[in-house]
Amino acid sequence: MADTARAHVAGEVAAGFEGVREEFAAVVAREPADTGAQLVVHHGGRRVVDLWAATDAGETGDELAPLYSVTKGAAYLVTALLVQDGVLDLDREVAHYWPEFAAEGKGALTLRGLLQHRSGVIGVPGGASVEELADEQALAARLAGQRPLWRPGTAYGYHALVIGALVGEVVRRATGRTVQEIYEERLRAPYGLDFYLGLPEKDAARTRDVLPMRPTPEQAAELRESVPPQALRTAFNIDGTPDITVYGNSPLVRAKGPTSAGGIGNARGVAGMYAAALTGLDGGPALLKPETLAQFTGTGTAGADVVTGEDRHFLVGFEAQQVRYPYLGADAFGHCGAAGAEAWADPSTGLTYAYARRLWAFPGGAAPENLRLGEAVFRAATA
Repeated sequence: MADTARAHVAGEVAAGFEGVREEFAAVVAREPADTGAQLVVHHGGRRVVDLWAATDAGETGDELAPLYSVTKGAAYLVTALLVQDGVLDLDREVAHYWPEFAAEGKGALTLRGLLQHRSGVIGVPGGASVEELADEQALAARLAGQRPLWRPGTAYGYHALVIGALVGEVVRRATGRTVQEIYEERLRAPYGLDFYLGLPEKDAARTRDVLPMRPTPEQAAELRESVPPQALRTAFNIDGTPDITVYGNSPLVRAKGPTSAGGIGNARGVAGMYAAALTGLDGGPALLKPETLAQFTGTGTAGADVVTGEDRHFLVGFEAQQVRYPYLGADAFGHCGAAGAEAWADPSTGLTYAYARRLWAFPGGAAPENLRLGEAVFRAATA
């Protein structure tokens, strides 16, 4: 899509959600035309917001793009279903399922601790190639023998590009199947979700590349002057793939769908995924029972993330959403994506929210507009 094209808001909202359309229009007006913004919301399982930024290129809201760490939410939902089924136990040691993981003092770490990013194995020292990150089974084998940066369980830090391989290996050892296979069978296919952990060839034509950030001169100076600490360099693979847009746009990553950050989808698919789990879609039953939700949202990480510095960053797997969005309930859960996407589910209101964009937002992670968009959604739902 040409940056000079004029963007306008397309789509529809349910009665009472007109303020969300107005807030989204304000976002579209101030962002470049090729931002590729999408916003979808479900309330009680019913879609009440379906908006996108359209241009003369003829977008219809079903375009797909790399969603980076939003993908983690799909992996954690699969894990939650397996816990609900009794296949996995959050308080069993990872090594119970995966004996090799016990190397270098990691034997006591539980699955709960792994999901809370407490393993200390935050990445590959010196960096990994895109091809290595895309091969999750080989990556897991490499990480199993790795020495952790801290004694497992005593601190937590974002395992940005390896948590999917680690959790995925636990799933594979316990079930004989990959997270991608289980997700396809139990979530994506039954609900027709436009969110893929492994992009089918037939959907390649409607997939758009993520676009690199276009910082202002002031932002560019801030980026040049910042020196990432070594933990962050390792976790985000800065020494291996300094331009993370290369990872998201890689045909290999798209085909394999690595569960740390390799999912391809749109806002409709992600909001529908969380609605299926939380409330059920369009009158159907919820996938997750209340007691399962409580296991994943009832306890969180205290203190600062030693990689990102974020306070109280995680629940169990999922990011703690109330920290970023104080209008949400304490048990609101979800995950953002590096280019600016955000996705969450709020049990207290029955809302599920997904925002996606193709143009990388400064400085990375959940784009700033999510705060105001989410607040407009919350006001409409609770008016």
